Amino acid sequence: MSSVRELNIGDSAARISAAVDQAVLDGSLDNVGEKLVLNMGPSHPSTHGVLRIILELDGEVIVKADPDVGYLHRGDEKIAENMTWNQFIPYTDRLDYLAPLANNVAYACAVEKLMGYELPERAKVIRVICCELARISSHLLGVGCCAMDCGAMTVFLYTFTEREKIYNLYELLTGARFTTSYTRVGGVARDLPEGFIDNLKLFLDQFPSKIDETDKLLTRNPIFIARMKDIGVISREDAIDYGLTGPNLRGSGVEFDLRKKTPYLDYDQYKFEVPVGSVGDCFDRYLVRMEEMRQSVEIIRQAIKRLPGGPVNVHDPKGVLPPKAKVLTKMEELIQQFMVVTQGPDAPKGEVYFGAENPKGELGFYINSHGGGVPYRLKIRSPSFINLSILPHLLPGCTVSDVIAILGSFDFVMGECDR
Repeated sequence: MSSVRELNIGDSAARISAAVDQAVLDGSLDNVGEKLVLNMGPSHPSTHGVLRIILELDGEVIVKADPDVGYLHRGDEKIAENMTWNQFIPYTDRLDYLAPLANNVAYACAVEKLMGYELPERAKVIRVICCELARISSHLLGVGCCAMDCGAMTVFLYTFTEREKIYNLYELLTGARFTTSYTRVGGVARDLPEGFIDNLKLFLDQFPSKIDETDKLLTRNPIFIARMKDIGVISREDAIDYGLTGPNLRGSGVEFDLRKKTPYLDYDQYKFEVPVGSVGDCFDRYLVRMEEMRQSVEIIRQAIKRLPGGPVNVHDPKGVLPPKAKVLTKMEELIQQFMVVTQGPDAPKGEVYFGAENPKGELGFYINSHGGGVPYRLKIRSPSFINLSILPHLLPGCTVSDVIAILGSFDFVMGECDR
């Protein structure tokens, strides 16, 4: 049955009436009417960047949803083919720019897998601290923005206050607050500065009470519950079929965490729980992130206790920069630095893939090396891109207001989605 919109403007009212009468007889009156195509984004506040979703609406109900990505595409994977291994590290900051330290670690681990490096224990513990701080920082923004999208402005201010404290720690550690570029292939750029552990302990002592405050403001808030509970339900099977990872997968009841399943950086020596949901709705995804922040606090406390002395970089004169003091005083180290900076570490031929449990999910790097100081090919598995792929399946049947809550509960970042 053709919709009323398909009739010519010149048709008489009688013909229009006859079309409606025929639809009643056919029992297909619900299919007669105008559908509205609505562009949500790329500049809509709830799309968190530059995501565009083409919605087809029947009244307030979504009939079809088509995500349109690529507005932030920068060609990072192609850029990597023209840069040495360490030169590409600042570009990883710009993937999930809410967790740059974790991106640095994931990429460095992939290159180290290719190089066959075994990190010193101190470097591993420092990286664990960096990754878990990045997880807390990212989840604070995710929870705060989701709450703000649903009308809870106060929570956004609370979470951003705590995030600024983490940025103070970032600045002390790396010299930067946002794009840190702290990790190096084979270790880290520099050892922990004086006073960093003391400041970190102060943060860990006061932060759990701030999570509890946010919990009181949201978890039993009837307005927030109405916006989130039983909205955007993703079944366990659908979550697996669409390749979701991170809190979006665990919110659907799948206990999958790379830190447990394929441990790296000695994560198997830390005691922590993997929170999972039971329904798979927006509310479960929110609860998972809240609990993950508490678990990250405990992981960092364990890391501080087991922080050993020793070097923070592997010993490889042809692949790792020498100490600056020796570069300024000795010829051999000066030549070594020149070779590493200009040509990069000499990687062997081969293919590797490494996936890390980032705040958004599994951030993976595939490297194809033909030998030398640059990759032949580099591909990035960005969790935000994979997670958003379920939207055409998930959004139909929801209302426009539900889209805001669903996008907030997904906590995606378009920087890594578009790459």
